Formats: sequence, C-alpha cells, structure tokens
Amino acid sequence: MSIEYYIYLSAFLFCAGLFLVITKKNIIVVLMGIELMFNAANINLVAFSYFDPNLLQGQVFALFIIVIAAAESAVALAIVIQIYKFFDTIQLDQINSLKN
Repeated sequence: MSIEYYIYLSAFLFCAGLFLVITKKNIIVVLMGIELMFNAANINLVAFSYFDPNLLQGQVFALFIIVIAAAESAVALAIVIQIYKFFDTIQLDQINSLKN
C-alpha cells in the first residue's frame, strides 16, 4: 500500500472528529471527536515513519500522543462527572453559566 491511502484515512478520521466537535452538543461525543483527531495524527506519524525506516521519531511521537490522550480522557471524564453532578446534564447548550 502506498502512503496516500494512509493520508486519506487520516484525513477522513480528522474530518469526522472535527465534525463531531463542531456539531454535537453532548460532552461525551465531543470528547470522542477529539480522540478521533488524535488518532488521525497518530496514523500520519506512524505512516510517515514506516515509509522512512531510518527515522523512528514518528512512532515515538505517536506513543507520546497516546499517553497524552489517555491522560486527557481521564481528566475530561472526571470533569464531566462533576459537571453532571452540578448541572444534572451533559448537554453543552444547557450548561450556560458556571455560577448558580
């Protein structure tokens, strides 16, 4: 397979993630969109690293992004739980102020 297929797959995943982040109002779905965009970046990094075997920086950066995404998910879900406890909703359009 050539590198174009990986780039097309990555672009599709990034666009799908961006679409979810822009259009959806549920916090969990927005977080899934962000994770899709991280995975699109990982596919690009690993694909370019695969086609240049002398460089492993792409794979190292991909591992770094995976670690950052895991930490981001844990912190974001903790924040979502606290928001649900306070506002009784996870819809972004219903959370209009942090003062109550």
